[in-house]
Amino acid sequence: MTTEAAEAAGALQAHRPMLLGLAYRLLGSRHDAEDVLQEAYLRWLGVDRATVSEPRRYLSRVVTRLAMDRLRARQTARETYVGPWLPEPVPTEPSPFGPLDRAELRDSLSTALLHVLERLTPPERAVYVLHTAFDLPYAEIAEILDRTPEDCRQLHHRATTRVRQERRRFTASRSERERLLEAFLAAARNGDLATLTSLVAADVTAWNDGGGRVRSARNPLRGADRVVRFYAGIWGPRREWTARRLELNGEPAILLTRSDGGRYTLTVTAAAGRITGVYVVGNPEKLPPVE
Repeated sequence: MTTEAAEAAGALQAHRPMLLGLAYRLLGSRHDAEDVLQEAYLRWLGVDRATVSEPRRYLSRVVTRLAMDRLRARQTARETYVGPWLPEPVPTEPSPFGPLDRAELRDSLSTALLHVLERLTPPERAVYVLHTAFDLPYAEIAEILDRTPEDCRQLHHRATTRVRQERRRFTASRSERERLLEAFLAAARNGDLATLTSLVAADVTAWNDGGGRVRSARNPLRGADRVVRFYAGIWGPRREWTARRLELNGEPAILLTRSDGGRYTLTVTAAAGRITGVYVVGNPEKLPPVE
């Protein structure tokens, strides 16, 4: 590596956790986020860095634009994805995205929120992440997106409205979610339908992302009866599983491993003392980072 390349890499490395966290929140994929950072490095290597007064701002702009390009390009690919698509789980103890010392930073990594953000347009998602998670002013976001500050304000308003509509369903504290998560898994493994039913909301929804590579429900499961019977069936007493608790995306999670080596991650959302959403990722292409 030349001295020039080493200096460029050092400057990027200094901001890497933040940039990786930005790309991941925009894409919901650690693999894609790493690819975006590699491409950002190549662009950073080719620019006249003497003219860049604020490398962090410049690199944030490059990463955001590259991520938005990927969001647009993969919309067609999503149409052929088998079953529900969920974000790639990422262990956050320790966090590869830097300190999660603000609630906004931690909450913006959650599986449930990233799933909601998938329903936004790329500009709405970018403005929401930049303003809500990273506290960037609209004027700076406008420079990144080549839009006016007022336009960015409107995009954020639309995105926030969509998010708030969904977030009413996941208002429980971390400790409450952890309690419900463990109780839900224990009841499912015991085949205890009565306890399972008492733990979930009547309108609970479960998403299972197998990507067509493992057996999984190919449509969201809606309603307490369907959710309870499905998980009691696949995780019941006759099934051989081991479970390990860990933190994924800044929230309590469980890694389930079948006797044949198949792995699944489990997280939940909750409100008013009941589970409102179940999120299971089994697509092996999304699980290698979870060890």
